[in-house]
Amino acid sequence: MFSLGQVVATPGALTALEASNQAPDTFLRLHAQGDWGDVCEEDKRLNDQALIDGTRLLSSYMTANKVKIWIITEADRSSTCILLPSEY
Repeated sequence: MFSLGQVVATPGALTALEASNQAPDTFLRLHAQGDWGDVCEEDKRLNDQALIDGTRLLSSYMTANKVKIWIITEADRSSTCILLPSEY
């Protein structure tokens, strides 16, 4: 649905994904397809609008070990970051 740009991840997110034996690609694919994960209705609405007006996109997912990760694509679509909420 949109370009992810350069994909980066924080050390905490990489550790959480490794601990759950999950690849970042699984979550990136959901994010890029417009499956925003576990965000509230307001954030879903903002993401849907961002597809039209080109603002930032935020998705939230839980790893198999119940660790929350966020995926944020910048407004200019130049980069996407996988991170823990505490690393924001």
